[in-house]
Amino acid sequence: MAKITFITSDNETIVAEASSGSVMELAKDNNVTGIDGDCGGVCSCATCHVHVAAGDFDKVGAPGEIEADMLELEDNYNEHSRLCCQIDISDAIDGVTLHVVN
Repeated sequence: MAKITFITSDNETIVAEASSGSVMELAKDNNVTGIDGDCGGVCSCATCHVHVAAGDFDKVGAPGEIEADMLELEDNYNEHSRLCCQIDISDAIDGVTLHVVN
């Protein structure tokens, strides 16, 4: 089971837990404002852009090539950017904090 903390652009903090699926699905299931997931999680829209807390980036890892290409087109891209549809929930990411960009 992984506990994920989302911080929205309005500074609302939402803590959610799951044992499988994607972080985007978890965010949508918990009505996290700013995580739309318009493409359904296939890495083609960037409506689930998050900034991973610096201390947690190693837990989620770097984006793959397709994800990195998509992120580079985003206005708020930085070295901690990820599309949360591409982050799988596992015990390894327990405790991460994600700042919602949109």
